[in-house]
Amino acid sequence: MRALVMYESMFGNTEAVARAVADGMARLAEVTVVDVGTMPLATGVDVIVLGGPTHAFGLSRPATRQDAVRQGATRDDAATVGLREWLDAAPALSGVPAAVFDTRVDKRFSGSAARKAERRLRRLGCRMLVAAQSFHVVGTPGPLVDGERERARRWGEAVVAAAVAATPRT
Repeated sequence: MRALVMYESMFGNTEAVARAVADGMARLAEVTVVDVGTMPLATGVDVIVLGGPTHAFGLSRPATRQDAVRQGATRDDAATVGLREWLDAAPALSGVPAAVFDTRVDKRFSGSAARKAERRLRRLGCRMLVAAQSFHVVGTPGPLVDGERERARRWGEAVVAAAVAATPRT
């Protein structure tokens, strides 16, 4: 099974979660982890996982990414391309199994990049494997809340297990 884990990260926290998710998937899948800024193609994979930071209650936009850069984001180049732009350019992904996650500062606030991305993937034809998941950071620049990397690894295990279970036997 081949998996693509694609992330958008401004301060490195979402990338850390993406890598932990990939570690969890690696026992049952060949996993490629890639920054969405490279505008990767989602071809030749059996499962797609998307992850991004929650900005202004949803997917980041150029203005919110610029604001992150002003706040000290470690990736100036990420200000131009994010999950929103990748999803805008994505081809139909009929039947492709997928999962989404986000990072966010506080679970008390509403809004989720993952839920927005999930709706967009469904419109592209993806079949969602598990519920969207949020991982928490301490303040805008992070770090991740203690235990979130391990929780992300376990979530990655659940994603790939669901993908394997959904794969038709020949």
